[in-house]
Amino acid sequence: MPFSFTKLEIPEVLVIEPKVFPDSRGVFAELYKYPDFSDCGITKHIVQINYSKSEKNVLRGLHYQKNPMAQGKIMRVISGEIFDVAVDIRQGSPSYGKWVGETLSSENMKMLYIPEGFAHGFCVLSDTAEITYQCTNTYSPENERGILWNDPDINIPWPVKNPLLSEKDVRFPLLKKADNNFRFA
Repeated sequence: MPFSFTKLEIPEVLVIEPKVFPDSRGVFAELYKYPDFSDCGITKHIVQINYSKSEKNVLRGLHYQKNPMAQGKIMRVISGEIFDVAVDIRQGSPSYGKWVGETLSSENMKMLYIPEGFAHGFCVLSDTAEITYQCTNTYSPENERGILWNDPDINIPWPVKNPLLSEKDVRFPLLKKADNNFRFA
């Protein structure tokens, strides 16, 4: 299998590492292969791919889309380095309100799978970072929601001081007041 899948402390969130084949010309790696991903439980098809470029200290998140337009995401950095975070917002989950994070970079080539029912955010650690998001559902502005990035109940130790935030991200509510229709099954 050209991938390794590692469960984090919240086991539905996976770090995906492709097998890299270096030679004198450079490197080759498969980044997505449905049969391998589905064998590890990632069965929803990719229906949208997004691109983001951000400067150092930019923090984006914590974002999610409500049902019926919930999105799972596979995050990959194509240039630079980020600290990527998933927060479990499935009501009734044993890990509700808890977070896991991973440093993703163009150098380590790790990807992070964030399933539906999780809020997502990242901050840029390098001078700039370019990221692709493979999504399991299309963008739906009417279902877009978020949680305040520095919610004290979640307590993420973001590795940036004075992050650069969008006006929207600054106004998101705390998790306990968030508009959320996810239930743990």
